[in-house]
Amino acid sequence: MNNKYINANEKDQLIRDVVIRQLKVHKDESGLLFETLRRDWPDVYGDGDMPFAMQYMSVTPSGQIRDREMWHVHQKQKDRFICAYGTIVTALYDARSNSPTFGKLNLFVQSPEKAEQMFMVVIPENVYHGFMVVSHEPGHLLNFPTQLYTGEDEVRQKNTLFNWDYLKDDFGL
Repeated sequence: MNNKYINANEKDQLIRDVVIRQLKVHKDESGLLFETLRRDWPDVYGDGDMPFAMQYMSVTPSGQIRDREMWHVHQKQKDRFICAYGTIVTALYDARSNSPTFGKLNLFVQSPEKAEQMFMVVIPENVYHGFMVVSHEPGHLLNFPTQLYTGEDEVRQKNTLFNWDYLKDDFGL
């Protein structure tokens, strides 16, 4: 492996203000069921700085990278990512100069197929992010942002910090 991937138990390795919420997967002969957002989860939901505004799903083909050349970043919005199908690697980079974790990169393998990879990642404001599908099937990503999408809060920043091609080696793509 070329990279260090953080799991839900390694909270001491997280970029400041990033939250990981382990999700319980209920699996039987009829398939999988997992709760994705509840109002009684104060670490990922709250009327103050973590309100529910909307939810969307993206479906991305195997090996594809969302935001390969340009990091995605929000100035006022938090994102809450869950991989509902397939396997993705979510990359976060702390570009906040006033943060104690400034310059830190976090990589998360997310998938509903393994209990330890089934979690929500809360991405704070001003933290660069993108993801890559590393499974052979498409990756289905759910997001529960804290603001309605208007495009005004969305910023793209050139990625000169992270080479996504190393993930292809790590996952045999």
